[in-house]
Amino acid sequence: MLSARNQLPATVKSVKLGNVMAEVVMTVGDVELVAAITRGSAEAMNLKAGDVVNAVIKSTEVMIDKS
Repeated sequence: MLSARNQLPATVKSVKLGNVMAEVVMTVGDVELVAAITRGSAEAMNLKAGDVVNAVIKSTEVMIDKS
């Protein structure tokens, strides 16, 4: 169990491994989310396109823009 309340079921669209970091693109419905995590974490979780994951958003600040 995590204390973060913003947990969104997502599907991994792509994983791009760099030397140190990995860029993980996920879809939540019609929305794309991108996470930057360590390469080691991506490899340890064996992340790949099509995986079903939870995108956990933990932030001290959330901005809202109303046009």
